[in-house]
Amino acid sequence: MDDRYSTRTLNPKASQETLMSLLQLDPSPMADNASIYEKELPPLPEEQMESSRSTIRSRGTSNSSQSLGLSGTAHGPTYYLTRIQRYSSYTFALFAGMHVANTSIFPLVYRSVPYSEPFLLMAREVYQTRFSEPLLVALPILAHITSGVAIRLIRRSHNLQRYGGATPGMYALHRSKTSNSTSSSSSSNSNGWPMLSYTAISGYVLAPVLASHIFMNRVLPLMVEGDSSNIGLQYVAHGFARHGPPSWVAYGALITIGVGHMVWGGAKWMGIAPPPGWRRTTVDKQLRKTRSRYWWTINGVALAGIALWTAGGLGVVARWGATEGWLGKVYDSIYAQIPLWLGKVYDSIHAQIPL
Repeated sequence: MDDRYSTRTLNPKASQETLMSLLQLDPSPMADNASIYEKELPPLPEEQMESSRSTIRSRGTSNSSQSLGLSGTAHGPTYYLTRIQRYSSYTFALFAGMHVANTSIFPLVYRSVPYSEPFLLMAREVYQTRFSEPLLVALPILAHITSGVAIRLIRRSHNLQRYGGATPGMYALHRSKTSNSTSSSSSSNSNGWPMLSYTAISGYVLAPVLASHIFMNRVLPLMVEGDSSNIGLQYVAHGFARHGPPSWVAYGALITIGVGHMVWGGAKWMGIAPPPGWRRTTVDKQLRKTRSRYWWTINGVALAGIALWTAGGLGVVARWGATEGWLGKVYDSIYAQIPLWLGKVYDSIHAQIPL
């Protein structure tokens, strides 16, 4: 045997004789790349067999179906749910813009709660009617939350079908992970759940904060007084004067989380939001520079929105003081119902789940 050949096989090393070197590509996280999920993945073997059988059975009726416009499309449920989540956020943004203007910008300009009340009353004629409130507020919030949860469940189901037990190799991996009870961190990675971004986490945190805000300013006055004609900026200022710390915490969380979620969500729909972990995974210098510029711009817009809302909402309305006279007594009677309703909620939860 040739000595040169034996020496070369016993001492392997990276090849430097090729004309093209290996190129390390920048990975793109699946959780923040909506275009990936808009396309159908290749079917499983059993799904492909079933589809071929159905194709043979329906070949005779395909022409008539196409003539009737029943041929269908190649889009799956995730495609439509993603668009429901996207366009519902656009609809809610219209209400949010008017609401922020009435509760922050006008009080900041006039430096007075009574002078800013007429603008809030005029805006209610637009978004608080029998038809506009469900279309601009209730339905977009419900559609946005439910579609987001549904997308996450569907992606988990797809992950489990395609990568979590559908192949013999994954079955052996699951067996080894479940048999070792001490490695809880490794077993949690095989449950199929897609990665959570900071935008999604802020949305899940924002949901109960927004629900409590709606309950305090819309639902509770309707239950106590029967209407909300007396509810406005003075009602909010009265709450800050009577219940300072809880009000500051609740409104601070609403402003910070709400603005951050809406700004980053809008940047994601525009396709300029950097993916999670981009600082660790981005290798290309130009791409890293572009993502860094977008990151600073998005956070700058979010901080500007938080500062603007805080300056008017907390800097003017929250510091205005309590309302005197009969209107102040009406507000006191409404706020007095909060402990009673919290007790009712606790009793109902305790009846269902004994603590």
